[in-house]
Amino acid sequence: MSKPEFDEGAALVVGGSGGIGSAVAERLAARGCDVAITYRGRAQAAEEVAARCRAFGRRATVHQLDLGDEAACASVVADAVAAHGAVHAWVHAAGSTIDQPYVADVEVADLLRVLDADVAGFLRVLRPVVRHFRTRGGGAVVYVSTAGLDRFPPGDILSIAPKGSVEALVRGLAREEGRHNIRANSVGIGVFEGGMFPDLVARGELDEAWIAAAKKNVALRRFGQPDEVAEAISFLASNRASYVTGQRLGLDGGYTL
Repeated sequence: MSKPEFDEGAALVVGGSGGIGSAVAERLAARGCDVAITYRGRAQAAEEVAARCRAFGRRATVHQLDLGDEAACASVVADAVAAHGAVHAWVHAAGSTIDQPYVADVEVADLLRVLDADVAGFLRVLRPVVRHFRTRGGGAVVYVSTAGLDRFPPGDILSIAPKGSVEALVRGLAREEGRHNIRANSVGIGVFEGGMFPDLVARGELDEAWIAAAKKNVALRRFGQPDEVAEAISFLASNRASYVTGQRLGLDGGYTL
């Protein structure tokens, strides 16, 4: 008898109030998965995402989370488990708001800030999640990464450096915890019309000339949509991907070709 698409319990979506995280939470709910959504400061946005998830007939809870607070990370994981009975998947779609300096112009303080928020923040959630996964007999981790690790976009080092570090954690997790039926994968996304993209356009950091040039660098000649990321993440978080671990799926429209 085949397994259901999702186990009992919920998927924990860290960064679920953001553009990509919200699309992921809604896609998971549409496919029959309950969700625990975290946010840092956008409580109303998180509640709106939860409401859309509940419209699919699924249970959705909302949890405030500061990734810089180790005790809070452990508490949120425990709260999600208590609310849903178990967490069977963890999707990490959170990231810092960054500037766009060239490598030679990066301030050490800025790099350290982002590394603590994004790399150490990921690890602060990883530890309690893995302990829970071991107890329940397994689970899935999906990290939202960047295609910039394969083709470097100038000015993006404050995004790529921390994501490269987290990618190493994801691969290590897959190798070491597979014996506990814990899978860990990532998706390397290119430019998507969600997440930080609208903010960068609004701030003028990505002008029309940049957008036109960027589309020429993509084989499909267009940017991706959040629901296209959500579909891939939903697959990796589900039992449909039960033999997939330690992999990075490129979602870049051919940017890295």
